Amino acid sequence: MRALFFLLLVTAAPAVAQPAVTSPAPERVAVTVYRDLNRGTDRPNLRWLNGYALISETRRVALPAGESELRFEGVAGGILPQSTIVTGFPNGVVERNQDALLLSPGTLLDRSLGQRVSIRRTSRASGQVREEQAVIRSGSDGAAVLQTAAGVEALRCTGLAETPVYNRVPAGLSAKPTLSVRVRSAQPLSATVTLSYLATGFDWQADYVATLSADERRLRLAAWLTLANGDETGFANADTQAVAGKLNRGDAQPIRQEARPLSLRCWPSGTTSDIPQEEPPSPLAPPPPPPPPPAPMAERGGEDIVVTGAKVMAERERLGDLQLYRIPIPVTVAARSQKQVALLERPSVQVAPIYRVRLYAGNDNEQGAAQLVLTSRNREREGLGLPLPAGGVLIFREGRERPLLIGEGQIDDLAVGEDVEIRLAQAPGVRWRLEPSDGVKHGRVLTVTNDRTVPVRLEVELSGDGRITGATNLGRRNGAPLWLVTVPANGHATLPYRYTDRD
Repeated sequence: MRALFFLLLVTAAPAVAQPAVTSPAPERVAVTVYRDLNRGTDRPNLRWLNGYALISETRRVALPAGESELRFEGVAGGILPQSTIVTGFPNGVVERNQDALLLSPGTLLDRSLGQRVSIRRTSRASGQVREEQAVIRSGSDGAAVLQTAAGVEALRCTGLAETPVYNRVPAGLSAKPTLSVRVRSAQPLSATVTLSYLATGFDWQADYVATLSADERRLRLAAWLTLANGDETGFANADTQAVAGKLNRGDAQPIRQEARPLSLRCWPSGTTSDIPQEEPPSPLAPPPPPPPPPAPMAERGGEDIVVTGAKVMAERERLGDLQLYRIPIPVTVAARSQKQVALLERPSVQVAPIYRVRLYAGNDNEQGAAQLVLTSRNREREGLGLPLPAGGVLIFREGRERPLLIGEGQIDDLAVGEDVEIRLAQAPGVRWRLEPSDGVKHGRVLTVTNDRTVPVRLEVELSGDGRITGATNLGRRNGAPLWLVTVPANGHATLPYRYTDRD
């Protein structure tokens, strides 16, 4: 009987809560950003970043003997908990959890259910303030219900200005994104631990600026590394890298932490006669005003782009089949912002301008402008000879007083030795016209005019399922007929041919 009583007493005894240890911030942090490979040629959108980052934090913690909960505050909000690696504990980690609730008016009310709080009421007429004790009986989903000495009522439905006052923050709520782990130690321990994890909401891109010489034979090329952080967490004085290349990565989604606002509703307390009646709009009345403009950019966490000093340039390293660009000094990857550092400089790149036209050979009575393409080879003898990450490029041309913008283009990911093509917009000075040939059955005449003071190289790729005959000086590229010609300055060139559909 005594044994049974002792067993029931032990079973009914409450479990001893595990002591909680909080690590508020890392001592050192490293951020490695990987690009969103599905973005294509679009620029990163700070409100919707689909790249990711590998974040490694070094923290100093002091743990009591036994089992305790260690809370890492200030991790990225887009953390993937399944990717977390924690090292530095002699006995390892027993359990890890991502805290899904952040401190907010809604979560504060919900986590205080059944708890005693103070209700501060302010009279709108006299300004008199009084407080009384209350117990929260329902949360923020709809109307919050309170129980006071006077009975049961709904919060903010009495007509008075009412505010709940909490004497403490409920357990499990944090003002910052938090990852918690359960650890076990035989004795008090002071250790330096490393926390590494993947987080979504990051991206980067190369942005090129090129200045074309007056003779269009040389290009001064510079590039910026643009880092984008769309997360609510920033990382100060971080060792920062960017990785270029294609990685095989699964589609893992983060558990977004919840910070609900306090949205309370009350039943109408008046009568229908208290509601003003709206007059129907007159057919001659002016239209309603347009909606207000969007909120200013300040809500995005500060400056859109922060540019570091021009003398700080990313250092390129080989990472297997990938390329790693390391920023040589610690930089701050601020929350919801972008940062630029110099990526590369090439003072003199040999280029050859060529004008390109692609058209369907069976058409007629069409005209348009050729596209200017700057071509080169990614070799040292041409002034390059290094891997080029994909990105947009602004093309300027040397002018009498200052460089002038002549177009925008795109550079693909290029390895050493590959052909380089920077495609610009259409060139109005080199135009083409395709029209029927008089007196020739199925005949066509392609005429190209050049109003420039220098000759231009032109390539025309003719597509179509039919057969082209009667043309001279036609080559082939990728199986399609190709016309290569030099159009003289202030002159023209013609290509007559016949086009017949295949039977």
